[in-house]
Amino acid sequence: MKSRLFIPIIALFLLFVMGAYFIVNPSYEKSLRAKYYYETGEYKEAYTLAKEAFSLDLYNRMAATVMTQSQTSLKYVSYIDDAKKYMKIIDEIARKESISDADKAKMKMMCEIMISAYIKLAPSVVTDDELVEQAAEYYNKFEKLLEKINRS
Repeated sequence: MKSRLFIPIIALFLLFVMGAYFIVNPSYEKSLRAKYYYETGEYKEAYTLAKEAFSLDLYNRMAATVMTQSQTSLKYVSYIDDAKKYMKIIDEIARKESISDADKAKMKMMCEIMISAYIKLAPSVVTDDELVEQAAEYYNKFEKLLEKINRS
């Protein structure tokens, strides 16, 4: 009877020690907080905390992973923000009664910038699907718009 309880008790004790280590160790505590911020979509905060955690312990793989994931997500967020900004400018130009050649060139340049920026994005398996989908939608819009501009 005692031998049956010995192994589960040792396993529970080891889990407790590992949990305490994660909570007490500043590097792992920060990486756990960074993971939380990453999961809630606060990528800047996640990146900052993960970078701090990684600088405290270069062998903290969790911190390295969250830092890389956050960096990738921040690139997507930046792309989406730029896309919104450019789309707003393009919409303002499109509302004009007549579109000048200079305006067409400006719209073409914005489309080309956003298309080339999208190609540089490198999605990972853990990148938020919503970010990836939003970026792809904007990419498709810019591609279609560029096609229309080139035809006219």
